[in-house]
Amino acid sequence: MRRAPLLIAMLAAALAWPIAEQFLPGSWSVLDAVKSIFIFAILGLALNAVTGFAGILNLGIAAFMAIGAYAFAILTNDLYPFQIGFWPAILLTLPIGALAGFLLGAPTLGLRGDYLAIVTLGFGEIVQDVLKNLDSITLGTQGINPLPAPVVPWWKPGEDGQGGGLGLVDLAEETQGAGPLLSYYLFLAFVVVAWLVFRNLERSRVGRAWMSLRSDELASRSMGIPPVRTKMLAFATAAAFAAFAGGLWASWLSSTGEPANYDFQISILALCIVIVGGMGSIAGVLVGALVMIGVNSIVLVKLFEWLQSKGLGASGSVFVSPNSWKYLLFGLALVLMMRFKPDGLVPASGRGERKPSGGRS
Repeated sequence: MRRAPLLIAMLAAALAWPIAEQFLPGSWSVLDAVKSIFIFAILGLALNAVTGFAGILNLGIAAFMAIGAYAFAILTNDLYPFQIGFWPAILLTLPIGALAGFLLGAPTLGLRGDYLAIVTLGFGEIVQDVLKNLDSITLGTQGINPLPAPVVPWWKPGEDGQGGGLGLVDLAEETQGAGPLLSYYLFLAFVVVAWLVFRNLERSRVGRAWMSLRSDELASRSMGIPPVRTKMLAFATAAAFAAFAGGLWASWLSSTGEPANYDFQISILALCIVIVGGMGSIAGVLVGALVMIGVNSIVLVKLFEWLQSKGLGASGSVFVSPNSWKYLLFGLALVLMMRFKPDGLVPASGRGERKPSGGRS
């Protein structure tokens, strides 16, 4: 499958969706929910860098998402002394996430295969417990809220309704009816920027070093590629963008939520996005996010609401409730997907077999 036409079609559809949605019934509006697809697309791109490019199986990507969400909250919420606003805080999630990735990777990236995967899994559980028990800072299971929405330049009318000028406005507020639309396009812009970053990394010397390590670490070492340092860069890059996605998630929800929201299921969902889309394929990750999050969080939810409106599942029985069958259908679709399209919906071109193993020595 040619990737350029696919990406152009996806971008055109994303740009045109707010217009198309105007012709749908109000109950079928998903403009705000589509932001979750954008956020998980960034998270999937981050995981793809370390798993798809470098071949390191990371089962704790949700931990870095949590670190980004709580870092954003602490830097912006009124309970803390910083209160630096949306843009400085969301940008600071990148170095904070990279530092967390470095602190985890420095002592562990000498491990190989399943051992490294278990370390990342354990790290994810540790981060949840730390956030839960450090309640003097993180507020424990309450979560930190409210959190600021993005602010963008927009026309602000004068106090008397006349005049006005260009100024920064909070997209959580009603901006002449344009707030939700501007927020949607801003999140879409974040995905485009993330795609550009990872696309350039893939074509760079660093990206080629990652893929070389994934294919054969011994041969890469003999060619002068330092395996630990190269893996460290992949790990820190993935952690930085996962934290960025976490900051966007917290801003979108206006709350960090409780630490349990960033559990192992989030890591598995991100991994499914990468695998279903195509391991090592940037375009595939975007398609995987659209399929996984779109189907699970939008299509099946709206279908369940429609069935309920028709009186199905109203009896309260778990057997006749459509919501009880949602994950069964979702899991069955994944099984069929892996049976008939094991390389993903948009396989990476020019790559060999892709089995994340953490490298061999």
